[in-house]
Amino acid sequence: MITRDSIETAYSFLHQKRNVYIHSQLDWQKDDIEYAIASYADGMNPELLDAISGGRADFLRDHKRFPEDITQAVLSLESVLEGRAERLESVLPTKELQYGLDKCNNR
Repeated sequence: MITRDSIETAYSFLHQKRNVYIHSQLDWQKDDIEYAIASYADGMNPELLDAISGGRADFLRDHKRFPEDITQAVLSLESVLEGRAERLESVLPTKELQYGLDKCNNR
């Protein structure tokens, strides 16, 4: 069961780490954040992880897709918390996702 508390907890952790990731210029720091997020995902509510990942097993664990994954996770959780979506499945407008990716890639 996905509770509001589990959504809020995941959002707080992922949002904070994403913000550091976005502004970091240090590759080792970004790697540490990716490791911390992957470890968090391993212990996360499985239903919640499945909902924000679309069922992808390597979600938040794939180095090449990490900026896209962390952005998707934060925006999906935020949409539910702000009442813009009732469910966590594919709630991302393309423009918001692209903006988040640009921030992760320091553009």
